Amino acid sequence: MLSGATLAVLWAFALAALAPVSAHDLVTAESVQSYLATVDDLQKVIASKQPPSTRAQAHFDLGKLLDEIRDLLNRDLEAHGRIQGLPSNVLMSELRLRDSGLAYSADTNRFIANLQYYREALRLAPSGPIAAQASFRLLKGYFYDSFSDDPLQPAAQSQAQLAEQIRLGEDLLKKVPRHAEREEASFILVVHYVQAARTAERGSGRAAFAQKARVMAGEFAKTYPESLRSAALPQLLEGLPAGR
Repeated sequence: MLSGATLAVLWAFALAALAPVSAHDLVTAESVQSYLATVDDLQKVIASKQPPSTRAQAHFDLGKLLDEIRDLLNRDLEAHGRIQGLPSNVLMSELRLRDSGLAYSADTNRFIANLQYYREALRLAPSGPIAAQASFRLLKGYFYDSFSDDPLQPAAQSQAQLAEQIRLGEDLLKKVPRHAEREEASFILVVHYVQAARTAERGSGRAAFAQKARVMAGEFAKTYPESLRSAALPQLLEGLPAGR
């Protein structure tokens, strides 16, 4: 069984090329005005009687915009432990006034994904391009917010949440086999299969998830041999229950 420390190191290595650089003064007075104007426009569409697909796109775009903002602010938190600068603080305050405040986790001192916009986009447009994009954002947003260092040790993940993530990932890969983010979605699904094998009751369920993890890990390694994530796959599979 691999140690948490070993997996944490490998996980950091796998994501090293994806991690954002430290940010400083990335939120300006001009960008705040632009962000808020866009939020206002999208909220008008959401509150309108336009077709469901149009409102779904607005929900998706708002969720994506808030993701962009939270990534910028999280860089501040990572570098300084708190939000720096008047523009950033004004932006957070104005978003709250518009009922689009960023979700925050005191446990990790990070802003987390506002997933409700993607869920609503999926409800309004359950198929098609918007659904595919919203599904991936849901899968990714929940996954990265569910743990701190070790992806096999999610903080407070229920069996229902894990089952929903697996369903979401499987549906996405089945319905959109050429999805632009298939690599990342596939990797996340491998992790969720290992999690499921570790938490399932003893018996066929545990064995089935372990087999799914191995099969998808093998496919991933063949499809993306140069991916940094491939380096973490053998260690992730060592996290499977013994004998499975």
